[in-house]
Amino acid sequence: MLNVPVASIRRNLAIGVACALTACSTLPRYTNPSVDVPDHYAGTAAPGWAVAAPADAQPRGPWWTLFNDDELNRLEARVDVSNQTVAKAVAQLQAARAMVDYQRAGYAPTITAGAAQSRARLSQNVLGHSLAGKTVPDYSVGVSASWEPDLFGRVKDATVNARDNAQASEADLESVRLSIASDLALDYFDLRSLDRQKKLLDDSVTAYTAALKIVQQQLNDGAIDASAVAQAQTQLESTRTMDSDIDVQRAQLQHAIATLIGVPASSFALPQQVRDIALPQIPAGLPSQLLERRPDIAAAERRVAAANAQIGEAHAAFYPDLTLSATAGLESTFFAPWLTAPSLFWSIGSQLAGTLFDGGRRDAALKGANAQYDGAVADYRQTVLVAFQQVEDNLSALTTLASEADSEQRATSAAELALKLTTNRYQAGAVSYLDVVTAQTIALTNERTAEQIDARRIDASVQLLKALGGGWDRATLTDAQRSE
Repeated sequence: MLNVPVASIRRNLAIGVACALTACSTLPRYTNPSVDVPDHYAGTAAPGWAVAAPADAQPRGPWWTLFNDDELNRLEARVDVSNQTVAKAVAQLQAARAMVDYQRAGYAPTITAGAAQSRARLSQNVLGHSLAGKTVPDYSVGVSASWEPDLFGRVKDATVNARDNAQASEADLESVRLSIASDLALDYFDLRSLDRQKKLLDDSVTAYTAALKIVQQQLNDGAIDASAVAQAQTQLESTRTMDSDIDVQRAQLQHAIATLIGVPASSFALPQQVRDIALPQIPAGLPSQLLERRPDIAAAERRVAAANAQIGEAHAAFYPDLTLSATAGLESTFFAPWLTAPSLFWSIGSQLAGTLFDGGRRDAALKGANAQYDGAVADYRQTVLVAFQQVEDNLSALTTLASEADSEQRATSAAELALKLTTNRYQAGAVSYLDVVTAQTIALTNERTAEQIDARRIDASVQLLKALGGGWDRATLTDAQRSE
């Protein structure tokens, strides 16, 4: 039976408990870095856009559902499953969370166990040694335990650092998801815009083909000269060229969508679909809310917190470490009495050790940690500034594009009227066919421009949703409010 002095055990346990209870932390007090936040967005005067705080209480589903497009909803659902960029971000988050568990393990003792068998022979020429010239076997088995109480918060600071970095990785994942979802929506809406433009060009090719047949018949009847036929032929072939170019652009967008949803481009196809897409009503909210709604801002802020914890780690290096250890086991030269009480061995003790001189290494580490903190603060403030810029850019774009859309709609209507009147005058023999071709070109150009402006408005809506954080909320971060 193991005969360990009870007084020795009590004394060492008392030292460990007292040290643990009186442990202090070198972690500096942390507060969010200060930033200048405007009272409102300059672009919220855009038609259809307004500050709408009451909407914050509404359920926040996937932001792309605001466009009411079932095909887009199905594509977005595949991003989390198959997109490899998202998969990498998930793996990085898992690694960051594993590091939190690794650092937390520093609070617990380390226990090892082992068994060993060896044979050793001492030289016969060793004078005055009772084992000289003899071969001695050795059998042993034992258990060792050591524990380092976190006297000055080194383990705590390292754990806080790892936790804050894990939260930053979690926000990074949401940033990646938001970026991929936004890219997918932009590519999808651009592709649908090309579908509408192709329908317009297809209809124009059909109309121009019919017009060419008419002027060819008029040429055969001797009513016109060959120049009208040449002009009609030129108009038709130019439109066919634009129609074919749409196919090239559409194929590239389709391939991009395939990559975003994680499938080979050759195995993916989206059938042509012509439908109008209504602009959603999206409350811009208040600028102060942007700090809670942007995952990239949250990631930058968490990295500031992690840098603050790193300063605590650097401070803790200036203090000594206390290690409590205990070992017990069985050892015998012969196997037969190995498991008997006389084969017992044990030890228990404590050690307090600190660095007295290291040539300024710890000072340099502390200065480096402070510099990294300052850099993280600068990154955070820059991220906030860019976020405000992106919101203002897209609010401004929506305001301007709304005005452009109204103006272009009037121009399109005027061009259609001009084409109708010019065609009537040509049929009456008052103008040449060149005037008809010119009117057709202007009408088609204005129709395509109107469609392209509508597409840009949809793209600006997607970009604004992305700039506002896509409905994400910082409160979803794991353990966001829990301190170590």
